[in-house]
Amino acid sequence: MIEAAERRIFSDDHHAFRDTVRRVLADVIEPRLDAHERDGIVEREAWEKVGAAGLLCPQVPEAYGGPGLDFTFNAIVGEEISYLGSAAGFTLQSDIVADYLVHYGSDEQKRRYLPGMVAGSTISAIAMTEPDAGSDLQGMKSIARKEGNGWTLSGSKTYITNGQAADIVIVCARTTEEGGAKGISLFLVEAGDAGFSRGRNLDKIGLHGNDTSELFFDEVKLPADRLLGAENGGFVMLMQQLPQERLSIAVQAQASAQRAFDEAVKFTSDRKAFGKRIIDFQNSRFTLADLAAKLQVGWAHLDWAIARHVAGRLTPAQASAAKLWHTEMQWTACDTALQMHGGAGYMNEYPIARLWRDARVARIYGGTSEIMKELIGRSIG
Repeated sequence: MIEAAERRIFSDDHHAFRDTVRRVLADVIEPRLDAHERDGIVEREAWEKVGAAGLLCPQVPEAYGGPGLDFTFNAIVGEEISYLGSAAGFTLQSDIVADYLVHYGSDEQKRRYLPGMVAGSTISAIAMTEPDAGSDLQGMKSIARKEGNGWTLSGSKTYITNGQAADIVIVCARTTEEGGAKGISLFLVEAGDAGFSRGRNLDKIGLHGNDTSELFFDEVKLPADRLLGAENGGFVMLMQQLPQERLSIAVQAQASAQRAFDEAVKFTSDRKAFGKRIIDFQNSRFTLADLAAKLQVGWAHLDWAIARHVAGRLTPAQASAAKLWHTEMQWTACDTALQMHGGAGYMNEYPIARLWRDARVARIYGGTSEIMKELIGRSIG
Protein backbone atom coordinates (compact mmCIF):
# COMPACT_ATOMS: atom_id res chain seq x y z
CA MET A 1 0.00 0.00 0.00
CA ILE A 2 1.13 3.55 -0.73
CA GLU A 3 2.02 5.27 2.55
CA ALA A 4 0.76 8.84 2.25
CA ALA A 5 0.06 9.88 5.84
CA GLU A 6 3.28 11.89 6.26
CA ARG A 7 3.57 13.30 2.73
CA ARG A 8 3.50 17.05 3.21
CA ILE A 9 1.72 17.84 -0.03
CA PHE A 10 -1.43 16.10 1.25
CA SER A 11 -3.96 17.32 3.83
CA ASP A 12 -6.74 15.55 5.73
CA ASP A 13 -9.01 16.25 2.73
CA HIS A 14 -6.55 14.45 0.49
CA HIS A 15 -6.38 11.45 2.81
CA ALA A 16 -10.18 11.23 2.90
CA PHE A 17 -10.26 11.43 -0.88
CA ARG A 18 -7.63 8.66 -1.15
CA ASP A 19 -9.76 6.44 1.08
CA THR A 20 -12.69 7.00 -1.28
CA VAL A 21 -10.54 6.26 -4.33
CA ARG A 22 -9.31 2.99 -2.81
CA ARG A 23 -12.81 1.92 -1.85
CA VAL A 24 -14.29 2.69 -5.27
CA LEU A 25 -11.46 1.01 -7.18
CA ALA A 26 -11.71 -2.04 -4.92
CA ASP A 27 -15.45 -2.27 -5.60
CA VAL A 28 -15.59 -1.31 -9.28
CA ILE A 29 -12.24 -2.06 -10.92
CA GLU A 30 -10.37 -4.74 -8.96
CA PRO A 31 -12.99 -7.49 -9.49
CA ARG A 32 -12.91 -6.74 -13.24
CA LEU A 33 -9.14 -6.58 -13.77
CA ASP A 34 -8.97 -9.97 -15.47
CA ALA A 35 -12.02 -9.19 -17.61
CA HIS A 36 -10.48 -5.92 -18.75
CA GLU A 37 -7.29 -7.78 -19.66
CA ARG A 38 -9.29 -10.34 -21.62
CA ASP A 39 -11.66 -7.90 -23.34
CA GLY A 40 -9.11 -5.16 -24.03
CA ILE A 41 -11.48 -2.43 -22.89
CA VAL A 42 -13.09 -0.98 -19.77
CA GLU A 43 -16.86 -1.15 -19.90
CA ARG A 44 -18.92 2.06 -19.83
CA GLU A 45 -20.62 1.03 -16.62
CA ALA A 46 -17.27 1.19 -14.85
CA TRP A 47 -16.56 4.64 -16.29
CA GLU A 48 -19.92 5.87 -15.04
CA LYS A 49 -19.48 4.39 -11.57
CA VAL A 50 -16.03 5.90 -11.22
CA GLY A 51 -17.39 9.23 -12.45
CA ALA A 52 -20.36 9.13 -10.08
CA ALA A 53 -17.94 8.61 -7.19
CA GLY A 54 -16.03 11.78 -8.11
CA LEU A 55 -12.81 10.19 -9.35
CA LEU A 56 -12.78 11.72 -12.85
CA CYS A 57 -11.48 15.15 -13.87
CA PRO A 58 -10.82 16.72 -10.44
CA GLN A 59 -9.50 19.93 -12.04
CA VAL A 60 -12.70 20.75 -13.93
CA PRO A 61 -14.28 23.92 -12.46
CA GLU A 62 -17.60 23.72 -10.65
CA ALA A 63 -19.27 25.75 -13.42
CA TYR A 64 -18.77 22.78 -15.74
CA GLY A 65 -19.73 19.99 -13.36
CA GLY A 66 -16.40 19.35 -11.68
CA PRO A 67 -15.11 19.89 -8.15
CA GLY A 68 -12.57 22.58 -9.12
CA LEU A 69 -9.62 20.97 -7.32
CA ASP A 70 -5.92 20.96 -8.19
CA PHE A 71 -3.57 18.33 -9.59
CA THR A 72 -2.82 16.82 -6.19
CA PHE A 73 -6.19 15.07 -6.40
CA ASN A 74 -5.44 13.83 -9.91
CA ALA A 75 -2.18 12.43 -8.55
CA ILE A 76 -3.99 10.44 -5.86
CA VAL A 77 -6.21 8.78 -8.46
CA GLY A 78 -3.22 8.08 -10.72
CA GLU A 79 -1.22 6.55 -7.87
CA GLU A 80 -4.02 4.28 -6.72
CA ILE A 81 -5.01 3.09 -10.20
CA SER A 82 -1.41 2.29 -11.03
CA TYR A 83 -0.73 0.58 -7.70
CA LEU A 84 -3.81 -1.57 -8.26
CA GLY A 85 -2.39 -2.63 -11.63
CA SER A 86 -5.23 -1.31 -13.76
CA ALA A 87 -4.62 -0.01 -17.28
CA ALA A 88 -7.92 1.90 -17.42
CA GLY A 89 -7.65 5.16 -19.35
CA PHE A 90 -9.13 7.32 -16.58
CA THR A 91 -5.98 9.36 -16.08
CA LEU A 92 -5.76 10.21 -19.77
CA GLN A 93 -9.23 11.71 -19.54
CA SER A 94 -8.60 13.52 -16.25
CA ASP A 95 -4.99 14.64 -16.55
CA ILE A 96 -4.70 15.34 -20.27
CA VAL A 97 -7.88 15.73 -22.31
CA ALA A 98 -9.90 17.62 -19.70
CA ASP A 99 -7.01 20.01 -19.14
CA TYR A 100 -6.96 21.00 -22.82
CA LEU A 101 -10.65 21.82 -22.68
CA VAL A 102 -10.36 23.71 -19.38
CA HIS A 103 -7.48 25.86 -20.65
CA TYR A 104 -8.37 26.39 -24.32
CA GLY A 105 -12.02 25.50 -24.83
CA SER A 106 -14.73 28.07 -25.42
CA ASP A 107 -17.50 28.32 -22.84
CA GLU A 108 -19.78 26.46 -25.25
CA GLN A 109 -17.24 23.67 -25.73
CA LYS A 110 -16.70 23.32 -22.01
CA ARG A 111 -20.43 23.10 -21.34
CA ARG A 112 -20.88 20.56 -24.12
CA TYR A 113 -18.16 18.10 -23.12
CA LEU A 114 -16.84 18.58 -19.60
CA PRO A 115 -19.92 17.62 -17.51
CA GLY A 116 -20.12 14.25 -19.29
CA MET A 117 -16.39 13.67 -18.87
CA VAL A 118 -16.70 14.33 -15.14
CA ALA A 119 -19.67 11.97 -14.91
CA GLY A 120 -18.02 9.23 -16.97
CA SER A 121 -20.82 9.26 -19.53
CA THR A 122 -18.47 10.85 -22.07
CA ILE A 123 -15.19 9.06 -22.82
CA SER A 124 -12.40 11.06 -24.43
CA ALA A 125 -9.09 10.59 -26.23
CA ILE A 126 -6.36 12.73 -27.75
CA ALA A 127 -4.86 11.83 -31.13
CA MET A 128 -1.33 13.06 -31.72
CA THR A 129 0.73 10.08 -32.88
CA GLU A 130 0.74 9.02 -36.53
CA PRO A 131 2.35 6.04 -38.28
CA ASP A 132 5.29 8.24 -39.29
CA ALA A 133 5.21 10.80 -36.45
CA GLY A 134 5.67 9.69 -32.86
CA SER A 135 7.66 11.75 -30.38
CA ASP A 136 8.39 14.30 -33.13
CA LEU A 137 4.98 15.94 -33.45
CA GLN A 138 6.31 18.34 -36.06
CA GLY A 139 6.29 15.48 -38.55
CA MET A 140 2.52 14.95 -38.54
CA LYS A 141 0.74 14.77 -41.88
CA SER A 142 -2.96 14.89 -40.97
CA ILE A 143 -4.38 18.07 -42.42
CA ALA A 144 -7.48 20.23 -41.95
CA ARG A 145 -8.45 22.58 -44.76
CA LYS A 146 -10.84 25.48 -44.46
CA GLU A 147 -14.05 25.00 -46.42
CA GLY A 148 -16.76 27.62 -46.13
CA ASN A 149 -17.47 28.23 -42.46
CA GLY A 150 -15.78 25.04 -41.31
CA TRP A 151 -13.00 22.55 -41.88
CA THR A 152 -12.36 19.28 -43.70
CA LEU A 153 -10.08 16.92 -41.78
CA SER A 154 -8.13 14.10 -43.41
CA GLY A 155 -5.45 11.76 -42.08
CA SER A 156 -4.86 8.92 -39.65
CA LYS A 157 -3.62 8.41 -36.12
CA THR A 158 -2.36 5.36 -34.25
CA TYR A 159 -1.67 4.08 -30.73
CA ILE A 160 -4.59 6.15 -29.40
CA THR A 161 -5.60 5.26 -25.83
CA ASN A 162 -9.39 5.09 -25.34
CA GLY A 163 -9.65 5.08 -29.13
CA GLN A 164 -12.30 2.36 -29.41
CA ALA A 165 -14.59 3.81 -26.75
CA ALA A 166 -14.07 7.55 -27.19
CA ASP A 167 -17.08 9.79 -27.73
CA ILE A 168 -14.87 12.84 -28.30
CA VAL A 169 -11.31 13.01 -29.64
CA ILE A 170 -8.94 15.96 -29.69
CA VAL A 171 -7.16 15.62 -33.04
CA CYS A 172 -3.91 17.37 -33.97
CA ALA A 173 -3.69 18.37 -37.61
CA ARG A 174 -1.90 20.76 -39.92
CA THR A 175 -3.81 23.84 -41.00
CA THR A 176 -1.10 25.17 -43.31
CA GLU A 177 1.19 23.46 -45.78
CA GLU A 178 4.17 24.83 -43.90
CA GLY A 179 6.20 22.17 -42.10
CA GLY A 180 7.69 22.14 -38.64
CA ALA A 181 5.97 23.53 -35.57
CA LYS A 182 3.96 26.18 -37.42
CA GLY A 183 0.47 25.64 -38.71
CA ILE A 184 -0.74 22.93 -36.29
CA SER A 185 -4.25 23.21 -34.85
CA LEU A 186 -6.42 21.13 -32.54
CA PHE A 187 -9.92 19.92 -33.43
CA LEU A 188 -12.76 18.22 -31.57
CA VAL A 189 -14.07 15.19 -33.44
CA GLU A 190 -17.18 13.40 -32.22
CA ALA A 191 -17.89 9.71 -32.58
CA GLY A 192 -20.80 10.26 -34.96
CA ASP A 193 -19.03 12.57 -37.39
CA ALA A 194 -19.25 11.29 -40.97
CA GLY A 195 -15.90 10.10 -42.27
CA PHE A 196 -14.51 9.29 -38.81
CA SER A 197 -13.79 5.60 -38.31
CA ARG A 198 -11.81 3.37 -36.00
CA GLY A 199 -9.49 0.56 -36.94
CA ARG A 200 -8.74 -2.47 -34.83
CA ASN A 201 -8.17 -2.52 -31.10
CA LEU A 202 -4.40 -2.89 -31.27
CA ASP A 203 -2.71 -6.04 -29.94
CA LYS A 204 -0.13 -4.74 -27.47
CA ILE A 205 2.63 -6.35 -25.39
CA GLY A 206 1.06 -4.93 -22.24
CA LEU A 207 -1.69 -2.59 -21.08
CA HIS A 208 -4.19 -5.17 -22.28
CA GLY A 209 -6.77 -3.67 -19.94
CA ASN A 210 -7.40 -0.59 -22.08
CA ASP A 211 -8.34 0.01 -25.70
CA THR A 212 -5.68 1.41 -28.02
CA SER A 213 -6.68 2.12 -31.58
CA GLU A 214 -6.01 3.33 -35.06
CA LEU A 215 -8.23 6.26 -36.03
CA PHE A 216 -9.06 7.38 -39.58
CA PHE A 217 -10.40 10.69 -40.84
CA ASP A 218 -11.71 10.60 -44.37
CA GLU A 219 -12.78 14.11 -45.38
CA VAL A 220 -14.47 14.69 -42.00
CA LYS A 221 -16.56 17.88 -42.17
CA LEU A 222 -16.25 19.94 -39.00
CA PRO A 223 -18.11 23.17 -38.19
CA ALA A 224 -16.07 26.19 -37.13
CA ASP A 225 -16.82 25.63 -33.44
CA ARG A 226 -14.88 22.36 -33.44
CA LEU A 227 -11.58 24.22 -33.54
CA LEU A 228 -10.06 24.08 -30.06
CA GLY A 229 -8.16 27.22 -29.15
CA ALA A 230 -6.45 29.42 -31.71
CA GLU A 231 -5.98 28.47 -35.35
CA ASN A 232 -2.33 27.51 -35.94
CA GLY A 233 -1.77 27.65 -32.18
CA GLY A 234 -1.79 23.90 -31.63
CA PHE A 235 1.92 23.34 -31.18
CA VAL A 236 2.16 25.99 -28.47
CA MET A 237 -0.82 24.42 -26.67
CA LEU A 238 0.75 20.97 -26.90
CA MET A 239 4.01 22.24 -25.43
CA GLN A 240 2.20 24.03 -22.61
CA GLN A 241 0.29 20.89 -21.65
CA LEU A 242 3.16 18.42 -21.85
CA PRO A 243 4.46 19.09 -18.32
CA GLN A 244 1.23 17.81 -16.74
CA GLU A 245 1.09 14.84 -19.13
CA ARG A 246 4.65 13.82 -18.31
CA LEU A 247 4.15 14.39 -14.59
CA SER A 248 1.05 12.18 -14.75
CA ILE A 249 3.14 9.40 -16.29
CA ALA A 250 5.79 9.87 -13.58
CA VAL A 251 3.12 9.59 -10.87
CA GLN A 252 1.84 6.30 -12.25
CA ALA A 253 5.36 4.95 -12.77
CA GLN A 254 6.31 5.60 -9.15
CA ALA A 255 3.20 3.84 -7.83
CA SER A 256 3.77 0.88 -10.14
CA ALA A 257 7.35 0.59 -8.90
CA GLN A 258 6.11 0.58 -5.31
CA ARG A 259 3.65 -2.23 -6.08
CA ALA A 260 6.39 -4.27 -7.77
CA PHE A 261 8.61 -3.86 -4.70
CA ASP A 262 5.78 -4.86 -2.37
CA GLU A 263 5.08 -7.96 -4.47
CA ALA A 264 8.77 -8.92 -4.33
CA VAL A 265 8.86 -8.55 -0.55
CA LYS A 266 5.71 -10.62 -0.18
CA PHE A 267 6.89 -13.39 -2.49
CA THR A 268 10.42 -13.70 -1.08
CA SER A 269 9.04 -13.70 2.46
CA ASP A 270 6.72 -16.63 1.68
CA ARG A 271 9.03 -18.79 -0.46
CA LYS A 272 11.91 -20.92 0.77
CA ALA A 273 15.07 -22.25 -0.89
CA PHE A 274 17.73 -24.43 0.68
CA GLY A 275 15.84 -24.46 3.95
CA LYS A 276 15.38 -20.73 4.49
CA ARG A 277 13.24 -17.89 3.23
CA ILE A 278 14.42 -16.29 0.01
CA ILE A 279 14.33 -12.86 1.66
CA ASP A 280 16.89 -14.05 4.23
CA PHE A 281 19.60 -14.51 1.59
CA GLN A 282 22.03 -11.60 1.48
CA ASN A 283 21.52 -11.12 -2.24
CA SER A 284 17.76 -10.77 -1.74
CA ARG A 285 18.17 -8.31 1.12
CA PHE A 286 20.69 -6.19 -0.79
CA THR A 287 18.55 -6.20 -3.92
CA LEU A 288 15.47 -5.12 -1.99
CA ALA A 289 17.49 -2.54 -0.07
CA ASP A 290 18.60 -0.97 -3.36
CA LEU A 291 15.00 -0.77 -4.57
CA ALA A 292 13.84 0.64 -1.21
CA ALA A 293 16.40 3.43 -1.48
CA LYS A 294 15.31 4.28 -5.02
CA LEU A 295 11.66 4.32 -3.96
CA GLN A 296 12.45 6.63 -1.05
CA VAL A 297 14.18 9.06 -3.38
CA GLY A 298 11.38 8.67 -5.92
CA TRP A 299 8.55 9.57 -3.55
CA ALA A 300 10.44 12.63 -2.29
CA HIS A 301 11.15 13.83 -5.82
CA LEU A 302 7.60 13.12 -6.99
CA ASP A 303 6.12 15.23 -4.20
CA TRP A 304 8.53 18.03 -5.09
CA ALA A 305 7.45 17.88 -8.73
CA ILE A 306 3.73 17.77 -7.90
CA ALA A 307 4.02 20.75 -5.54
CA ARG A 308 6.01 22.68 -8.11
CA HIS A 309 3.44 21.93 -10.81
CA VAL A 310 0.52 23.03 -8.63
CA ALA A 311 2.40 26.27 -7.98
CA GLY A 312 2.82 26.77 -11.74
CA ARG A 313 6.60 26.43 -11.60
CA LEU A 314 7.32 23.01 -13.10
CA THR A 315 9.25 23.64 -16.31
CA PRO A 316 9.05 21.42 -19.39
CA ALA A 317 12.63 20.27 -18.76
CA GLN A 318 11.84 19.39 -15.14
CA ALA A 319 8.73 17.47 -16.19
CA SER A 320 10.78 15.62 -18.80
CA ALA A 321 13.35 14.75 -16.14
CA ALA A 322 10.60 13.44 -13.86
CA LYS A 323 9.13 11.33 -16.65
CA LEU A 324 12.58 10.00 -17.54
CA TRP A 325 13.70 9.12 -14.01
CA HIS A 326 10.49 7.61 -12.70
CA THR A 327 9.77 5.47 -15.75
CA GLU A 328 13.33 4.17 -15.86
CA MET A 329 13.12 3.39 -12.14
CA GLN A 330 9.75 1.72 -12.68
CA TRP A 331 11.28 -0.62 -15.23
CA THR A 332 14.19 -1.42 -12.91
CA ALA A 333 11.80 -2.19 -10.07
CA CYS A 334 9.42 -4.32 -12.14
CA ASP A 335 12.18 -6.28 -13.87
CA THR A 336 14.06 -6.86 -10.61
CA ALA A 337 10.89 -7.90 -8.80
CA LEU A 338 10.03 -10.36 -11.56
CA GLN A 339 13.52 -11.86 -11.34
CA MET A 340 13.06 -12.32 -7.60
CA HIS A 341 9.92 -14.34 -8.29
CA GLY A 342 11.95 -16.82 -10.35
CA GLY A 343 9.87 -18.93 -12.72
CA ALA A 344 6.68 -17.86 -10.96
CA GLY A 345 7.26 -14.32 -12.19
CA TYR A 346 6.76 -15.48 -15.76
CA MET A 347 3.30 -16.82 -14.92
CA ASN A 348 0.38 -14.52 -15.59
CA GLU A 349 -1.35 -15.61 -12.39
CA TYR A 350 1.11 -13.49 -10.41
CA PRO A 351 0.56 -9.69 -10.37
CA ILE A 352 4.22 -9.01 -11.15
CA ALA A 353 3.78 -10.42 -14.67
CA ARG A 354 1.16 -7.80 -15.50
CA LEU A 355 3.12 -5.03 -13.81
CA TRP A 356 6.21 -5.96 -15.84
CA ARG A 357 4.36 -6.07 -19.17
CA ASP A 358 2.55 -2.80 -18.53
CA ALA A 359 5.71 -0.99 -17.41
CA ARG A 360 7.58 -1.41 -20.67
CA VAL A 361 5.68 1.22 -22.63
CA ALA A 362 6.13 3.95 -20.01
CA ARG A 363 9.61 4.67 -21.38
CA ILE A 364 8.06 5.17 -24.82
CA TYR A 365 4.70 6.95 -24.64
CA GLY A 366 4.51 10.61 -23.70
CA GLY A 367 7.93 10.95 -25.34
CA THR A 368 10.62 8.28 -25.29
CA SER A 369 13.42 8.29 -22.72
CA GLU A 370 15.79 9.30 -25.50
CA ILE A 371 13.63 12.30 -26.41
CA MET A 372 13.42 13.23 -22.71
CA LYS A 373 17.21 13.33 -22.55
CA GLU A 374 17.33 15.49 -25.67
CA LEU A 375 14.84 17.96 -24.20
CA ILE A 376 16.62 18.09 -20.85
CA GLY A 377 19.93 18.55 -22.64
CA ARG A 378 18.63 21.52 -24.62
CA SER A 379 17.78 23.29 -21.36
CA ILE A 380 21.35 23.04 -20.07
CA GLY A 381 23.72 25.90 -20.68
